[in-house]
Amino acid sequence: MSVSQQDLDPDSTTDVEVVTDTEEELIKECEEIWKDMEELSLLIMQVKCLTAELSQWHKETPEITPLTEDVLITLGTEEFQKLRHDLEMVLSTIQSKNEKLKEDLEREQQWLDEQQQIMESLNTLYSELKNQFVTFSETRIFSELKTKMLNIKAFKEKLLSTLGEFLEDHFPLPDGNVKKKKKNVQESTKQLITLHEILEILINRLFDVPHDPYVKISDSFWPPYIELLLRNGIALRHPEDPTRLRLEAFHQ
Repeated sequence: MSVSQQDLDPDSTTDVEVVTDTEEELIKECEEIWKDMEELSLLIMQVKCLTAELSQWHKETPEITPLTEDVLITLGTEEFQKLRHDLEMVLSTIQSKNEKLKEDLEREQQWLDEQQQIMESLNTLYSELKNQFVTFSETRIFSELKTKMLNIKAFKEKLLSTLGEFLEDHFPLPDGNVKKKKKNVQESTKQLITLHEILEILINRLFDVPHDPYVKISDSFWPPYIELLLRNGIALRHPEDPTRLRLEAFHQ
């Protein structure tokens, strides 16, 4: 196997590396120079634009008017006339708006007056109708209540009369021949009342004094009648006073 001259010469490798580094540096410098050229090109274009604009300004040199007394008076008069014209326009616009607002206000005031008159008329009519309705309603209600009370009273009297006849037929008072259970017991000197009368007393007490419907059991109440009412749930004894009696509240 033969060996080349470069393999035997150690300096040959170093030379190749140096050449490679040099090429990279040159490429980098070229890129920087190209970048600088691009920036320079942009600057040149801006300079050309500014130069053209400056040249245009030089061509359009403004005319300077000498500020003499006559010129100042003329300029002041023109400005005053312009300002006067503008103020007159503003004044005309304001006057026109004021006229329109005045017309609108008069129209609104007229509408308000009409509504006020309508409201007063309605209030008067409402008061009249209310008085008539109240009078009519009170009279009608009173008449209906009176009729109902009369009907209830008539029904109550009829019911009590029928109940009295039924009780007198089926639950008569004891006659004088009733035998005493104990020989040494004296008869009560008071007159016994019928079962119908006892029930009427209990009914009146219940409706007249509903907060205290109990009635004192007197000697005129025949004991068998009391037991009959209690046994059939028609009457109740007072929970603390067995001598007092009340009617069961069937209407509640």
